[in-house]
Amino acid sequence: MYLKDVVRKLTLSLTVAAALFTPFIANAAKAEYKWKMVTTWPKNFPGLGTGANDLAKLIGEMSDGRIQVKVYGAKELVGALEVFDAVSRGTAEMGHGAGYYWKGKVPAGQFFAAVPFGLTAQEMNSWIYSGGGLALWQEAYAPFGIIPMPGGNTGVQMGGWFNKEINSLADLKGLKMRIPGLGGEVLKRAGGTPVLLPGGEIFPALQSGAIDATEWVGPYNDMAFGLHKAAKFYYYPGWHEPGTTLEALINKKAFDKLPKDLQSIVLNATRVANANMLAEYTARNNAALERLVKEHKVDLRPYPTEVLEQLKSLSEQVIEDEAKKDPMSKKVYESYKTFRQQAVEWHEISEQSYLNSRNPQ
Repeated sequence: MYLKDVVRKLTLSLTVAAALFTPFIANAAKAEYKWKMVTTWPKNFPGLGTGANDLAKLIGEMSDGRIQVKVYGAKELVGALEVFDAVSRGTAEMGHGAGYYWKGKVPAGQFFAAVPFGLTAQEMNSWIYSGGGLALWQEAYAPFGIIPMPGGNTGVQMGGWFNKEINSLADLKGLKMRIPGLGGEVLKRAGGTPVLLPGGEIFPALQSGAIDATEWVGPYNDMAFGLHKAAKFYYYPGWHEPGTTLEALINKKAFDKLPKDLQSIVLNATRVANANMLAEYTARNNAALERLVKEHKVDLRPYPTEVLEQLKSLSEQVIEDEAKKDPMSKKVYESYKTFRQQAVEWHEISEQSYLNSRNPQ
């Protein structure tokens, strides 16, 4: 009787184990393509890093395991700012980052990330998917053997962390601030010094005094980095990044090796990941902001109206100048500017009008 019980229990255990591990074995066996994705974000960093994870997971699930994508955080395989080159060379089949990080290689890429006083997340998606932006983006990256796709959006960001009050444009003069892309060029025009740093290096730089101020993303991400421990004043709005689009980079040679159905899966997975990230930021930011203000006593302040007006004027000059630097930037900017004008006109009587009625002054 005892021996029968042992055999029965052993048989049951083996059956359960087989049920648990069979899907993993089956997926490993059916994997036709094993890809690597390198990112500019720290491994599993909330919103950004987990957004890359989400994209990899979606590709695996939607392909029923035929494509497996392993995600590498910044510095695990390549440096945070080396993602573009890694995908271009084929070191990794995919990358996840933002276009302003490699403006030295492809200046036009900045327009697909964030433009000061430019398009919001909703408007960016409209321009890219339905206004001709995606075709231009892919044209700009084609010489590097890369296919870019939207891979997430943070929505309107915060204005940044400072250790002194910003009461006038003069307060930005001589300021060393971590701020990338076109926003950094505007700061330079205002007399400040823009510094390009990947996310993982911001806190120690701010804490040590290597930089005087920084912007990152918004409350959800900023609190995760502990930026409130290194700076006192938290300004809004993020005039420099009103709807920051993150990008999924795909090595074209690797993509071309996929059958049509898997190509469609990869491209459409980026669309889902793009929507998922914006939803996450919208859901998480305010709770994080409340904690920063109530628990950590952060001094939350709006930029003075006069400062925003002057920054807007400088932004217009900078963007026009940047667009003249190369033919591709000029081509992209013309499309962007045309779309922005019609988006502004429509949203004045739709989104803006509604928001004004919801929150009357």
